[in-house]
Amino acid sequence: MLKKFLVVGVAVVSILAAFSSCNNIVGSTKKILNDSTEVNKEEDKLVQKQDTVKLMDLLDSLNRGKIVFPPLDSLNKIDPKVAKRQFRDSIYRELNKKDKHIYLTFDDGPLIGSRAIDSIATSKAVKINAFLVGKHANMSKRLKNDYQRYMNNPLVECYNHSYTHANNRFHVFYSNPDAAVNDFDKCEEDLALKHKIIRMPGRNIWLFDGTRRIDLSSGSQTADLLGVHGYKIYGWDVEWKINGLSGNPVQSVNEIYTRIKNMLGNKSTLKPNNVVLLMHDDMFQNKKGQALLSSLIDSLKQHKDYKFDFMSQYPVKY
Repeated sequence: MLKKFLVVGVAVVSILAAFSSCNNIVGSTKKILNDSTEVNKEEDKLVQKQDTVKLMDLLDSLNRGKIVFPPLDSLNKIDPKVAKRQFRDSIYRELNKKDKHIYLTFDDGPLIGSRAIDSIATSKAVKINAFLVGKHANMSKRLKNDYQRYMNNPLVECYNHSYTHANNRFHVFYSNPDAAVNDFDKCEEDLALKHKIIRMPGRNIWLFDGTRRIDLSSGSQTADLLGVHGYKIYGWDVEWKINGLSGNPVQSVNEIYTRIKNMLGNKSTLKPNNVVLLMHDDMFQNKKGQALLSSLIDSLKQHKDYKFDFMSQYPVKY
């Protein structure tokens, strides 16, 4: 795959001079590359498969410096920095034509706000993602019922947020990776979760399909061990913060809506055209919080190209 990206990079300056859209860049490279003496038969076979390359994979390779642009000389009239920027802009233009995918995620349930979240998802007909804490489901009959409501709702997918939530002693929890993994395993078994998907308490860590992003090194060993055990770990792009004293949402609906819209527009999320929003169940335990959540969903639904999705489908690629 990397070699294929490098082949694209060799010819990208010539392509940019002739075409203005990323569709042309991706779909019309074969003839241009065939004219180059630098392309051998093996590379030509790779170019024939160029249409299978995802725009997002091209952008990822571009951002990681895996696509090489020739230096400015008598044959190449475009500065490499300019060529790289134009190539990125062309990919952006194509991605802007595609649907945008929003993942509404709720941590720490089941809690008092879970029942309202479940009802809002149903009334608004949107998919949501619940990252559950095992011990919370066993704290009372009501919370057990709320957990069952989540599990029985086809608009809700339930994932693993550990059994104990690290007892809110995160550094201690992650200092023993084997014990931490056992805690996640216990949650998976106790709640009969169907997806090996995790969000780590107190950490914004991503580990899936070759992607590894660690926010705090103290959680890295546990994350890697969870990966060995077959789990995918997802963090978040945007957080709707919770007031630790009142339990109410901190930012306004407009602030969160605007940030989601801007991040999708400037492709600053972990994966372009995909944005993961972190919330917590107890933010929506009263009528005011529930109204705010409903208002945010209504604001997002105004965009016909915004789609609500499950984390099990993350990321949707183009």
